[in-house]
Amino acid sequence: MLYKIRKYTDNTNFANAFKATFSCVLPLLILAQLGYFQEGFVVALGALLTFPSDVPGNLNHKIKGILIAVFLITGTNLLLGLIQNFTFIVYPVLLLLVFFFSMLSVYGHRANMISFVCLISVTLVFSHSYTGIELLKHCGYILTGGLFYLFVSLLFYFLRPHRYIDLQLADCLRLTSKYLKLRGDLWNIDADRAKITEKQLELQVEINAIHENIREYLIRNAVNSNNSNQNRRKLIVFTNLVEILEIALSFAFNHENLHRKFDQHPDVLKTYQHLAYTIASTLKKLSLSLETDTEYVPNNVLFDALENLEKVIRQYQEKTGKNQEAEGVLMLKNMQHYAQKQIEKIKVIEQALTGSMNPEVLKRKNKEIEKFLTPQNYRIGTLLENLSFSSTTFRHSLRLSITILIGFIIGKLLPFQNGYWILLTIVVIMRPGYGLTKQRSFERIYGTLLGGAIAFGVMYFTQNHYVLGILSVVAMILGYAYSQTNYKVGATFVTVYVIFIYGMLTPNVLEVIQYRVIDTVLGAALAFLANYFLWPSWEFLNLNKYLEKSIAANRDYVKEITVYYNKKGEVTTAYKLARKQAFIEIGNLMASFQRMKQEPKSKQKNMAEVYKLVVLNHTLLSSAASLGTYVQSHKTTKASEAFNIVANSVVRNLNLVIQSLNSKHHFSLSEDEKERLDLSFTELKNIRASELKNDGLEDDDFRQKMEEAQLVIDQLIWLINLSENLLKVSKTLQKEA
Repeated sequence: MLYKIRKYTDNTNFANAFKATFSCVLPLLILAQLGYFQEGFVVALGALLTFPSDVPGNLNHKIKGILIAVFLITGTNLLLGLIQNFTFIVYPVLLLLVFFFSMLSVYGHRANMISFVCLISVTLVFSHSYTGIELLKHCGYILTGGLFYLFVSLLFYFLRPHRYIDLQLADCLRLTSKYLKLRGDLWNIDADRAKITEKQLELQVEINAIHENIREYLIRNAVNSNNSNQNRRKLIVFTNLVEILEIALSFAFNHENLHRKFDQHPDVLKTYQHLAYTIASTLKKLSLSLETDTEYVPNNVLFDALENLEKVIRQYQEKTGKNQEAEGVLMLKNMQHYAQKQIEKIKVIEQALTGSMNPEVLKRKNKEIEKFLTPQNYRIGTLLENLSFSSTTFRHSLRLSITILIGFIIGKLLPFQNGYWILLTIVVIMRPGYGLTKQRSFERIYGTLLGGAIAFGVMYFTQNHYVLGILSVVAMILGYAYSQTNYKVGATFVTVYVIFIYGMLTPNVLEVIQYRVIDTVLGAALAFLANYFLWPSWEFLNLNKYLEKSIAANRDYVKEITVYYNKKGEVTTAYKLARKQAFIEIGNLMASFQRMKQEPKSKQKNMAEVYKLVVLNHTLLSSAASLGTYVQSHKTTKASEAFNIVANSVVRNLNLVIQSLNSKHHFSLSEDEKERLDLSFTELKNIRASELKNDGLEDDDFRQKMEEAQLVIDQLIWLINLSENLLKVSKTLQKEA
């Protein structure tokens, strides 16, 4: 019970919600006791408006982001307060402000949150009408509230400076564990592999997002000379988690074929599956330890499971004869090797988290580490480049501006009690994509209706201000804690605390509930209709861009693997960057596909072909990772000319896929390229056939060469087949486009 309570309260979302509530409630209580309730309310509003701009990450960026938000919010209140009674001025200024603030989101996540708080501020200006000195006082209180929130945020940060990154790493460990568990599920003989693959792709989106957060925090700290031993340890944990994911992806096996091959020896695959599950559960335990801030005690379960696999492989070899099933033994040995590599990485993570790591390891410098940060350019040119209808952000900004203006006019013309609630609903619900706007519209309406019913039920039995005040604080914390993870629940609690506050301030609470529901439904309807009819950003229009980027990233990754296989030596930064980009782009592609699935059926163009391309691209990344992991962790022979010809043909095919996506013309390898590829294939297959027939399985050097031949040739064949299939499907897609 205590663990469950801690799990739901000791996390980033709950901590942020508590910060926001504390920053609002404390000044309100103090000033209300001194007889300045109205002033306290505005200070609380300033803190609440500032809260969403508090994006975790580098401390310097965090402070700058909050300060920019505070001054933009204050300036917006001052400007609109000065002109809101001049009708012919307020309309164009309102349009320009909403458009400008919405366009700020082109500068990334932090700028997007600053944009959001500024838009909320614009809508709330119309909830009051101050002039002269009263307006200046009001803006001063807003500014005070924002600065007070900054003070509280920094206080929380310095009390537990490492808690955010600990929780992010715990989430990363948990998601990686979940991914490995899905990989283990693939070994079930009756597994729904298509469904498991789809789940893996969806999970890749989450993993990519959390990888980016951790990179920003840890690498920025390392670059800015804050690279303490603790930061280095966490950077080691993170880099090993990335490598575990690469190793996991490198299992590009045909599970059905393996089950047929080992159908007389089911214990072999079962033992390996048990090892895969043990690896996943170990990562989950590490995540739990980090999340709950409890000591992690390493054990030998991983080595025991690995020993069981070795024993089963020996038994299989004895039963089948040393040379009868040479290929089967090599496949099992490769699986064993990959498991060993994962266990090695996990043991490094254990040492880093338990403080038992060799100090010399911590002192090693990470070369060119800043290159792994996603560059964020704040130049004015970035904004100007997006001022066209080809930009999703531009269309969204224009759509939002017009919808806000329509909502503002409706609120003025019709007898709504709080017309600004319409504008507030539009800002909160409307998103660049139709699918998310539709989802949030229904969730917002559901939350408002349910929250209104709960609040009315509570107020039917009691209207005691102390009871309602305490319940408002609880509802406020829960509302903001759930807003990021479950918007429906978050909207419910936000509605509850808003109605409780109105219940303490005004006697006609039923009228408040009625108007809030009407305003919310109207705002949601306007947002929904605008996303459908005003320059909609249908995902099928952007999908080619994500496909092209993902295929190009895979191509670059294959290129770097080829370079490394030829040159050997230390793994280069270029290789690691290419790997990182390939992982990111496959996640972006899947996110785009998920958005497309939420859109109307009439807008889901060529879904079957698109999904084939997504899966083929993911499988190609898996196969490339398999090859890359092998050549990194083994002493390999000199790359043959045949290897380079086949590898270059894979790259050439991927280039042709990109050209095909951008043109109605069909592209394919030239006859000369095809002939060279066929000859190279024949040569590679002959190498493998001759080595499989050789009787030198007991010789370590020979066995290593044989393993290399089998894995490298298999992956090359698989890569060329996948690249050819990508080319075929892309041609089909262009025919139907």
